[in-house]
Amino acid sequence: MRALALLMFLTTPLWAADVHVQPGAGTLATAIAGASPGDVLILSGGAYLGPVTIDRTLTLRGDGSATIDGQGQGTVITITGDDVVLSGLHVTGSGTDNQAIDSGIKVVKGADRARIEGNRLTDNMHGVDVHGGLDTVVRGNVIEGRQNHRMNERGNGIYVWNSPGTVVEGNTVRWGRDGIFSNASKKGTYRNNTFRDLRFAVHYMYTHDSEVSGNISIGNHLGFAIMFSDRVTVTDNLSLGDREHGVMLNFANGADVAGNLVRGGTKKCLFIYNAHKNLIFQNRFEGCGIGIHFTAGSERNLLTENAFIGNQEQVKYVGTRFMEWSHEGRGNFWSDHPAFDLNGDGIADGVYRPNDLMDHILWSQPAAALLTGSPAVQLVRWSQSSFPAILPGGVTDSHPLMQPHTIPVPSDIAALEASVAGRWSEGQFDDLDLDDLGSH
Repeated sequence: MRALALLMFLTTPLWAADVHVQPGAGTLATAIAGASPGDVLILSGGAYLGPVTIDRTLTLRGDGSATIDGQGQGTVITITGDDVVLSGLHVTGSGTDNQAIDSGIKVVKGADRARIEGNRLTDNMHGVDVHGGLDTVVRGNVIEGRQNHRMNERGNGIYVWNSPGTVVEGNTVRWGRDGIFSNASKKGTYRNNTFRDLRFAVHYMYTHDSEVSGNISIGNHLGFAIMFSDRVTVTDNLSLGDREHGVMLNFANGADVAGNLVRGGTKKCLFIYNAHKNLIFQNRFEGCGIGIHFTAGSERNLLTENAFIGNQEQVKYVGTRFMEWSHEGRGNFWSDHPAFDLNGDGIADGVYRPNDLMDHILWSQPAAALLTGSPAVQLVRWSQSSFPAILPGGVTDSHPLMQPHTIPVPSDIAALEASVAGRWSEGQFDDLDLDDLGSH
């Protein structure tokens, strides 16, 4: 212990001090240039002109009334030194160059252990850009992006690129493009954030061994998109009133997807596209156009103890293989399954099969929908239900559950969900084509 105390004493600058900074043109840049490593710059209320660069270990602290304005030039605050802390600041006015990733706050490669906490970021192209720094913490910030007419011309609330160990938690992100866009990174933790009025709440590309948990997506075009990423834990998230997909697994492998709620207005609660070896359990998918769309050769996925409730179409499986969606005697709950349970063990006595041959024909030949009520179609469906051996490959749940599990929604979040009800039926769209998976 004595050796540890001596080491801490030797590594802490003896000259570290609290430095009070007054607003004005150039005062902040001057204070940073004259500060010693470890100093705390306390910003009084008022306007400070940027952009500025922090190239040493410093803390910039405000009480919420200090505004750092980038004047539309590049990134407002660039962090190039280690162990920098920014808290209680209002950061605004970045440049407009999306290719340069103009941001409110940028953490560059080689700047490790930055802490960005309790700030408000408004009217920046990107809110926070963690671009190569290790073990960055982005916590408790309010980020309000731009509202350009075309959503793809906006920036992200939080952009993480090649920054292992990043923790993003407790932030509120609204407007802009994506809430969190994580690209070519690993070992990140993204939890307990709230996202509204965005393209994607969380957008993963090539991000491995990481966690997306406890987040809330309300009224976005898509909730949680896990793409080209392996071993991601996606747990206890809420997707409420999102437009296209609540959760999407696209070329995602080895994920644990559990305890998530997708509810209301969404075209597809869960979309699985060429994704393998994923464990999908104890989720609740409710009130979507399609409960689960499962396609493109996805294999060795395990689905159990999920609840599919009131979806217009519970399952859309595009394929010819036989799929069993139960595990160790426990399947899923299906609200359209006329089940009975004579022995009272909580498992329905009848097998659930969501799709038949006519469904496959209708998916591949939409014009055939005109014949849905014809005697010939009804005869085919009766024959398949009476003689299961003639059925094509498809999904079977041999042990469907009698009761669904519940996932509560806090009253304040339910109020926000209610405020976006019917949004997509009113045509509040922009230029996005979320079915074009290559454009993401």
